[in-house]
Amino acid sequence: MNKPAKSYPRPLSDLLHKTLHEAFAKQGFASAELVTRWTDIAGTEIAAHSQPEKIQWPRPHDGKTPEPGTLVLRVEGPMAIEIQHLSSVILERVNRFFGWQAVGSLRLRQAPLRRETRKRLPAPDPEATARVAAGLIEIEDDNLRDALARLGAAIKQS
Repeated sequence: MNKPAKSYPRPLSDLLHKTLHEAFAKQGFASAELVTRWTDIAGTEIAAHSQPEKIQWPRPHDGKTPEPGTLVLRVEGPMAIEIQHLSSVILERVNRFFGWQAVGSLRLRQAPLRRETRKRLPAPDPEATARVAAGLIEIEDDNLRDALARLGAAIKQS
């Protein structure tokens, strides 16, 4: 008799990959990673003031090699000039990420950035942290023990 295969938890990213891939493809992104890893690709200073919106691809002509696309960036108003001056750096970083000359130009769109507002969690209760730390006496490194105690108290708190 065949037993059903065990079901293991799967990462949410695996489950949403197809849906997100289709949504990003409509904006011209071959991969969601350009958006999700923008800080890693462009650098923290550039990413703090810009967000990729879409890549516009030119239509191919008679089977010729496709031309590089145009990356449309949403940029905060006062930083548009600075981002424009850094366009060659941005293009080089994006193409290095893709591994080929995918993007040939940049178009800036001045608009407020869509920022994620993350709810800041309160610090764990010091008494709860001390109780968790008391159970970690076998850990010799004080800094590691303190960090694990804070983590454990925060997990119990949430």
